[in-house]
Amino acid sequence: MELNKKLVMTFKTTDDKKVSISVDNPREDLSESEVKNAMELITEKNIFAPGGADLAYLVSAKVVQTDTTNYDLVL
Repeated sequence: MELNKKLVMTFKTTDDKKVSISVDNPREDLSESEVKNAMELITEKNIFAPGGADLAYLVSAKVVQTDTTNYDLVL
């Protein structure tokens, strides 16, 4: 069994679409304020423009944990 964690930050663009940026294996002690500050910095620096639209608003942030079980199938 393999456990994976991912920080998913969701923004709304200037053309009113939702866009997510994910970071694999976030720190265990990551605080809400650190995530919010990082998201604000991302919008402030304006370095991403998905589909030509700027990231304009913070929508949400969450840590997603997935548990994967691989099967060894001999065919």
